[in-house]
Amino acid sequence: MTAPTVEPDVRHDEATDDDTPKMFHYVRKDKIVESAVMGNVVVALCGEVFPVTKSPKPGSPVCPDCKKVYDSMKD
Repeated sequence: MTAPTVEPDVRHDEATDDDTPKMFHYVRKDKIVESAVMGNVVVALCGEVFPVTKSPKPGSPVCPDCKKVYDSMKD
């Protein structure tokens, strides 16, 4: 079995008062569009479960737990 494919540019987290996510998570690439269109939830590498509703901009904060898991998959 191969490691899950992840899209490092599509992450999401709880919204702040101004609806800006606090940080973004790494999720399986093949589930991103499905979640965005159908409203299905995705599971981030850190275990967070949520529907994809936002796309990050360059420099957006990344979940440190997701980053650790993602970096360990590259080894």
